[in-house]
Amino acid sequence: MYQEEAMDVAVIGGGHAGCEAALSAARMGMKTILFAINLDSIAMMPCNPSIGGTSKGHLVREIDALGGEMGKNIDKTYIQSRMLNTAKGPAVHSLRAQADKFRYKEAMKEVLEGTPNLRIRQAEIVDLQVEEGRVKGVITASGALYPCKAAILCTGTYLSADCIHGEYRQHSGPNGMAGADRLSGKLKALSLSMRRFKTGTPARVDGRTIDFSKMEEQKGDEALVPFSFENSPEGIGRPQRSCYLTYTTEETHEIIRRNLHRSPLFSGVIHGTGPRYCPSIEDKVVRFADKKRHQIFLEPEGEHTNEYYVQGMSSSLPEDVQRDMLRTLIGMENAQVMRTGYAIEYDCIDPQELDLSLRIKKIEGLYSAGQFNGSSGYEEAAAQGIMAGINAALWIQGKDPFILRRDEAYIGVLIDDLVTKGTNEPYRMMTSRAEYRLLLRQDNADLRLTEKGYRLGLISEKRYQSFLRKKEAIENEIERVRKVMLGGSREVNEILVSRGTAPLKMGVSMAEILKRPEIRYEDLEPVDPGRPVLDPQVIEQVMIQIRYEGYIEKQIEQAEKFQKMEHRLLPQDLDYASIHGLRIEAAQKLAKLRPGSVGQASRISGVSPADISVLLVYLKQRKRT
Repeated sequence: MYQEEAMDVAVIGGGHAGCEAALSAARMGMKTILFAINLDSIAMMPCNPSIGGTSKGHLVREIDALGGEMGKNIDKTYIQSRMLNTAKGPAVHSLRAQADKFRYKEAMKEVLEGTPNLRIRQAEIVDLQVEEGRVKGVITASGALYPCKAAILCTGTYLSADCIHGEYRQHSGPNGMAGADRLSGKLKALSLSMRRFKTGTPARVDGRTIDFSKMEEQKGDEALVPFSFENSPEGIGRPQRSCYLTYTTEETHEIIRRNLHRSPLFSGVIHGTGPRYCPSIEDKVVRFADKKRHQIFLEPEGEHTNEYYVQGMSSSLPEDVQRDMLRTLIGMENAQVMRTGYAIEYDCIDPQELDLSLRIKKIEGLYSAGQFNGSSGYEEAAAQGIMAGINAALWIQGKDPFILRRDEAYIGVLIDDLVTKGTNEPYRMMTSRAEYRLLLRQDNADLRLTEKGYRLGLISEKRYQSFLRKKEAIENEIERVRKVMLGGSREVNEILVSRGTAPLKMGVSMAEILKRPEIRYEDLEPVDPGRPVLDPQVIEQVMIQIRYEGYIEKQIEQAEKFQKMEHRLLPQDLDYASIHGLRIEAAQKLAKLRPGSVGQASRISGVSPADISVLLVYLKQRKRT
């Protein structure tokens, strides 16, 4: 073994978690090194060629608001952009963009290479140097020791990975990349609790062999919304590519049913636990046997390739079965497979080994993020990555960890769910997991988090000043429209009636009129000569904050009650077994997880409201003595 240059932070893995972890640590002044088994795998998209979607779009905008890179990168490399759920309220509006997946990883690698304090190294990390319960360095397969003060595990689906379709099993990482075979055993030797999870991906087909005329075209939005708050719609505009909607048929389902005995999912070949909310096509056909068809989307993989991703058709069936079933889809009668779909099994950690800063509790200076923590999805990985990078840097600097609460960000919900509740399957973010989702909209991520990113040193002064101007403009305009009074004049009532809402009989504030769902901000321009010229983002915030004012105030009240529980801190030396009245199961769970607050304790599975009451009484008595 020989020793290389000492670093502050070593990031193991160059996927979406690793990229954000390395960038945040380096931007906070840490001398950082990012290791990838193959540099061509940096920011690779081995599964779907898209960023965002329901709740995931929220995560990307929060990453951007903190100073992360994913939002900027997809704005550079998207080939289609759509806002989802626009028929519903703003809490569930979610931006989703199809990516040129080849350009996406090239652009991200370019950013990494140009970042001060950051080195990139192609090497497999096979061991950690741990002394007296503290990480001291990382060791490569070639025998090089890189001393470091902190390390972040972002290994994705590479640990002891197996790719499987039918009877064929390939010992490798995703997309034909080499796996990481030795590190998993070393982590187990450190007494870390590991698990075996599974995910999968569909086949890719040659677009020249698809009859798109038989499918429903899905175009992008004409009115663009960037992921990054630093970008404008005009600044990211470009021609968009279409996606296409088709369906499975009865013949598709019959082929799958006939070949279930050859599916590794049903034959017992696959032992890893798969994602509940992203099942394979064979799983869908079995679980939803009454359904006559399933939606399938054909999504382009890039601007300069004929490959199409068959969204909704994830499968580990044998190659010949995949070919036959694909050709039963409407418009795909002559489809040629370019890449076979597969399932991938991999090792990951039990996330209850972590604290809320994403530090592994048993080892000082060791953090982890992404699919290694039991989550699924690029966005969930990137969100954890930026938090792990921030907290590794703060720990080295001797500062308190940066933790987002559940009422502050979807990132807070994601991490709290993983660390506190744990997961028995790959965790996927959903809007339904967030109790305060009206407060955690994607449109206000900058208002919630940019100040925090600035204090961490991840937001530039120029961007921060622009943010302050936007915030002031929102506050000023809300105050103005509350003061402007509109009477029941002919001109006002003509506008109201033309928009399908009742005329006024007496004067009201403009804010009251804007609460009507039929009325848009621009509708009142003819009767509002004093209005300032405002950015569309400012107008959007004014409308949402006025229209949903009552609901927002209720959620704020709920969040304030929640915060009281979060502020009731629990000493880390508590002997839970000695607390009279605490059930044995609760005492064992609390002793194992060591929650930081009463609020976190209340979310642990197996800890009841009665247990929390006992705990509160005990804390009160302890304070008196």
